[in-house]
Amino acid sequence: MVVTRFAPSPTGYLHIGGLRTALFSYLWARKNGGKFVLRIEDTDKARNSEEATEAILKAFNWLGLVADGEVTYQSKRDDIYAKYIEQLLEEGKAYKCYMTKEELEELRETQMANKERAKYDGRYRDFEGTPPEGIEPVIRIKAPITGEIIVRDGVKGDITFKAEDILDDFIIARSDGSPTYNFVVAVDDALMGINEVIRGDDHLSNTPKQIVVYEALGFDIPKFYHVPMIHNSEGKKLSKRDGATDVMAYKEMGYTPQALLNFLVRLGWSHGDQEIFSMEEMMELFDPKDINKSASIYNTEKLDWLNSHYIKNTPNDTLVELLHDYELVLTSHDKKEILLDALKERAKTIKELSDLCKEIITTPTSYDEKAMKKAVKADTADIVANFKAKLEAAEGIHMPTEYHHLIEAIVNEMEIGFGKIGQPLRIAMLGKMGGPGLDVIMSVIGKEESLKRIESFLGSL
Repeated sequence: MVVTRFAPSPTGYLHIGGLRTALFSYLWARKNGGKFVLRIEDTDKARNSEEATEAILKAFNWLGLVADGEVTYQSKRDDIYAKYIEQLLEEGKAYKCYMTKEELEELRETQMANKERAKYDGRYRDFEGTPPEGIEPVIRIKAPITGEIIVRDGVKGDITFKAEDILDDFIIARSDGSPTYNFVVAVDDALMGINEVIRGDDHLSNTPKQIVVYEALGFDIPKFYHVPMIHNSEGKKLSKRDGATDVMAYKEMGYTPQALLNFLVRLGWSHGDQEIFSMEEMMELFDPKDINKSASIYNTEKLDWLNSHYIKNTPNDTLVELLHDYELVLTSHDKKEILLDALKERAKTIKELSDLCKEIITTPTSYDEKAMKKAVKADTADIVANFKAKLEAAEGIHMPTEYHHLIEAIVNEMEIGFGKIGQPLRIAMLGKMGGPGLDVIMSVIGKEESLKRIESFLGSL
């Protein structure tokens, strides 16, 4: 059974790159009928943030990525780590190191001066003397001094590291007894049965150390897939400006979960030329062996295009619920259907859809000067007044087609171009040019509100 995991550190927000690896891990587990585990790696007590942990869980809930079993917190597993550290000490595979910070600093300065790789020199590896007083030791694992470590990677192929080039006897427990990252990751992955690890290739340098831990404890080594990073359009690391921001910020900006997940699955993975994937299709088609070997390029235009697609194809009742997050409550059934049918074709985000709705249902308090200069002519007041009279006389008028017929009647009776009535009416309704059809606007706000806006407009001329 395939068992994957996502293991974020709650020292900051969940960013888009982390979410992508979580999605890949989730899809691969689901495709194989396996398990997807969420583990919070909160051993760094000085930097951990409860708010960050809550934000991670909130993001998973918003996106519908449901982990199997309870969320695991490394901070609650100290006894487990202590047990395995003690095992390595007893078996002679790890040892106590009494080197002071000053000694380590002096060693590194010497190595740098000699143009050597900065590393621990193993001085306590086989120490049998009397430990120096007043020093709480760290625990170091005995790493191989020579030979090769091969990372069998499903994306990059086999990667060979020379032990003497990358390893020293690295610390697995600090002087206060707290375990270190590479040790606890290997222990947890093994004990949780994680047999396929999909993660960013910024973790590749950690993998040889984790393999050392696996082998020292006799654990099976999982299959690794190191996913190339996401770059901006200039081929550089993503910044906040490019999109490397808190995942929940995408909700605030008005993106739908479906669009964001669809966007992410295509950053580094493809299935022919297909661009739009339902979650069911993602789970059916995704395979990590098809992940690209090169970095992906973040494209905001593609995300906007996908989001607009999902908005257009979202039922109006669902859109009404989504709009609640943007302080917009639509009530009248007929009007919300007319309003959303007209506007969801124009909106790239739910926030933009909310703003477009508010432009229509909010009475304008001023009129755009440039629009007024363009639309208002000598005969504008008479034309608009004639329309107002027709609208006042109309009974049982509700639908856009009925308002459209009234506008057509004025155009025909007064023998004018549509712009003569359309432009000033649009300013009366919205305070500016642009927007959906006038018939839609007036149908949505209703006869009485339309008349009030026309009256205000006439009063301003």
